[in-house]
Amino acid sequence: MNAVAAPIRVAGHTLEPGTRRRIELPAARLATGSPLGLPVEVVHGLRPGPRVWLTAAIHGDELNGIEIVRQVLNETTPKRLAGTLVAVPIVNVFGFITESRYLPDRRDLNRSFPGSARGSLASQLAHLLMKEVVDGSDFGIDLHTGSADRTNLPQIRADLDDPETRRLALAFGAPIAIHAALRDGSLRAAANAKGARVLVFEGGESRRFNREAIEAGTAGVLRVLREAGLRSTAPPPPGIPPLESRDTAWIRAGRSGLVRLDVEPGDRVTKGRRLGVIKDAFGERILQVKASRDGVVIGMTRHPNVNRGDALVHVAEIEADA
Repeated sequence: MNAVAAPIRVAGHTLEPGTRRRIELPAARLATGSPLGLPVEVVHGLRPGPRVWLTAAIHGDELNGIEIVRQVLNETTPKRLAGTLVAVPIVNVFGFITESRYLPDRRDLNRSFPGSARGSLASQLAHLLMKEVVDGSDFGIDLHTGSADRTNLPQIRADLDDPETRRLALAFGAPIAIHAALRDGSLRAAANAKGARVLVFEGGESRRFNREAIEAGTAGVLRVLREAGLRSTAPPPPGIPPLESRDTAWIRAGRSGLVRLDVEPGDRVTKGRRLGVIKDAFGERILQVKASRDGVVIGMTRHPNVNRGDALVHVAEIEADA
């Protein structure tokens, strides 16, 4: 006979096996005195298994992850789940409301972890997420998009030197998996310090839904949940195994002007290849933008007006055996 999971307690609420509950964590009060809550949905499986969290919109204008979380929850049935899924579709509720990457005090929430109950607004929100969602979890998937008028190829960033993390990262099935160092103050660094593994998904651009990124992210999360044993089904893996990279670099504008790029995310490029041109308003003073390395385009600007030194094209070198 299959074992039945024990009840679980999340944010002061007890969930019986095979149930789901929507919880609103008290996050802050607005200047008007109105409460502002952090929306959380917990799906507690009928059978025992790992506890996993999904987070999106840590940067308030990064919307693709919100839709990915919604679709994953729509595909998740507690009576068919082994383990617990804790989903937070909008972490930075302040930034989401104001369509801003940042909090009202201009702090970047993803540089504020693990946070403090008595710190800045960003620090308090980070502390709340760590205490009520991350603590006690085995691993998490944090969903992001490009920022500042940039778009990203769907990609996973993680510690590929850890065998278990690498297994989950490749199971996700994004076009590329990138070994990424921990950044101080990030959710990934804070969770890692508590022993939890984290995958960071990047795909598409801010302030809009990108269908391909949402489809890749949703399918990838479902594959990881199956790989980790929470689900028995998931979309089939992509026909082409993920590429792997350990080194990425931005190609920057050598001159101010209007840029026209002739590549798209996912394109293979070789060192010296022309990626586009920068011109002045009259189409004169032309400067070619060239690749500084062989690799794959994993991100690029969508803004034509650039200044000297601006990031234009993000290229990842590919592991030789990939």
